[in-house]
Amino acid sequence: MSGLVLALAQIKCDVGDLEGNSRKILDYIEKASVGGADVVIFPELSLTGYPPEDLLLKTDFTRSSMAALNELAGAVGDMIAVVGFAEAAYDVFNSAAVINKGAVRCVYRKTFLPNYGVFDEKRYFGAGNRNVVLDVAGSRLGLTICEDIWFPGGPVEEQVARGGAEIMLNLSASPFNRGKYQYRERLIGSRSMDGPVVLAYCNMVGAQDELVFDGGSCVYHPQMGFIAKAGRFREELLFCEVDLEVLKSNRLLEPRFRYSRADCPHAEVDVCELERPSRLATKGAGPQKARSAEEMSLTEEIFEALVLGLSEYVAKNGFRKVVLGLSGGIDSALTAAIAAEALGADNVTCVFLPSKYTADESGGAAEELAGNLGCNYMTIPIGDVYKSYVAELSGELGDAEEGIAFENLQARIRGNILMALSNQFGWLVLATGNKSELSMGYCTLYGDMAGGFALIKDLLKTQVYEVCEFMNARAGKEVIPRFIIERPPTAELREDQLDTDSLPPYDLLDPVLEAYVEEGLGEQEIIARGFDRELVSRVIRTVDANEYKRRQAPVGVKITPRAFGRDWRMPISTRRR
Repeated sequence: MSGLVLALAQIKCDVGDLEGNSRKILDYIEKASVGGADVVIFPELSLTGYPPEDLLLKTDFTRSSMAALNELAGAVGDMIAVVGFAEAAYDVFNSAAVINKGAVRCVYRKTFLPNYGVFDEKRYFGAGNRNVVLDVAGSRLGLTICEDIWFPGGPVEEQVARGGAEIMLNLSASPFNRGKYQYRERLIGSRSMDGPVVLAYCNMVGAQDELVFDGGSCVYHPQMGFIAKAGRFREELLFCEVDLEVLKSNRLLEPRFRYSRADCPHAEVDVCELERPSRLATKGAGPQKARSAEEMSLTEEIFEALVLGLSEYVAKNGFRKVVLGLSGGIDSALTAAIAAEALGADNVTCVFLPSKYTADESGGAAEELAGNLGCNYMTIPIGDVYKSYVAELSGELGDAEEGIAFENLQARIRGNILMALSNQFGWLVLATGNKSELSMGYCTLYGDMAGGFALIKDLLKTQVYEVCEFMNARAGKEVIPRFIIERPPTAELREDQLDTDSLPPYDLLDPVLEAYVEEGLGEQEIIARGFDRELVSRVIRTVDANEYKRRQAPVGVKITPRAFGRDWRMPISTRRR
């Protein structure tokens, strides 16, 4: 017989939509069957969606997950399908069900439960303590789930050494962050070589709240390297025929897998014997050459993550259209451009909200940008509303119109107007602040922070510029006008205001923020890198003092290795400064 044909179903899964996810899984099982696969693999928790978070603490949800799995299994014929689900037993487990001929034939429970960064799996799941290996027509396939392959040893070593696994299936829901794809590829190659074992990695694609899943599913052969790769940021069914003869020969000549047997803590391996779908003996997918996934720069993958994250958030939360304040500055320009790309220009309304401090060129730039994008555009001056506020508050605030209270008043009027449009028309308000501003508290609660989704909240200001330049280069024209990119950043809340009146220049600020927030370095460690002591001290003090603002910010797409929100859980009230 020819080598086993694997199909990796890189799909989007909606959290809590057991019925919809089941339909999609069955659809892809049928596609895999038509394509000639022996085994089709789905992502981690594909039946429930990932991450289900505290839905897992509701017993009716986990019971429903089990019922949905059994119903799904009843609809599967002789195809072998490996599906991620939440298993309700004496505890709740993050599990993979092997489905074949109308029944769940065996179950593997995730062993390594991540509890760092965006992950809280020890809050929800018990850890598995048994290994499962499938025997399909004499070929042995091990089962692992995501984190199980992120460390040497463990289930991979045990299933190879004790169970004779030649192919390791890995069901994954690994969230995107900048540069993580390259790290994953190195990890997959390393774990495959450890075996040695063929590693088939099936990752989720799509987005859930602030998390984006970028796919990048693949099959790595320890003697041949990557033999199949799926694209990124899109659904795909990836077929790959695996030739095990080279692996078998190598294991005889270099039997490294034997040496670890004595050290395996899981003494037993459950072997599940399955028949190869008989109809495929004469109908195979045929050998498939490794297709290189499109190479992406770090800026391009940020762009793709923003587009996917916004489109999924809008759709999953029942919106069709969005609205944002367009100031003539670069942050709102990028937000509008990404929104038009993700949702279509007709579904984006840009609102210019000038005050007496707004320069004429800001209005011209905003209107030009909206025209370039083809978005809906409206102008709503805030001058008269602002005057009314000032008059009503003159007894308490005075009438000099100087100071932060009057500046923030303008931002809050703009936020009120955008929220009124949202209420009236059902549009989702997009906040337009970036990570540099959010880090330093250079933003107004209930003003420019108001909104349902903060698209670029995890982009430093310098990254905002990079993505704008990428979008213009990608389009081959100035979608975002050069004037907007080159003008000095300003909030225009007082005469001749510039961001540098309140903040260090972004080219100095952003590297310090990256070191402190994303890398977790302390003051002395950052100074040792050559940064000015006074600058570092000022930045750290300001970041720490503004935690109360960030705690009230809307969610947004996670781009960096450490984003505000799930990754960052600092106390608001603390004497450590």
